[in-house]
Amino acid sequence: MADYQVEQERPATTTTVIERRSGGGMTLAILLLVVVVAVAAFFLISSETSKDNAVSSAASQVGEAASSVGDAAQDAAGAVKDQ
Repeated sequence: MADYQVEQERPATTTTVIERRSGGGMTLAILLLVVVVAVAAFFLISSETSKDNAVSSAASQVGEAASSVGDAAQDAAGAVKDQ
């Protein structure tokens, strides 16, 4: 009996498949965090501006009231002086 040897030829090139996972989920989470921080900062700044405007308006009204009281005091002093 004859012995048969079967030689298998190997391919000249091999193909390597590399699977890469993108960081899409992490990138989206970071982007969402940046948007939330930006919106929160906007509302905090606008809230502070509103408070500053309210305080400024109140101070202006107090100044006008003090001016009116000063005018009334001068009128009263002038009336007493004329008597």
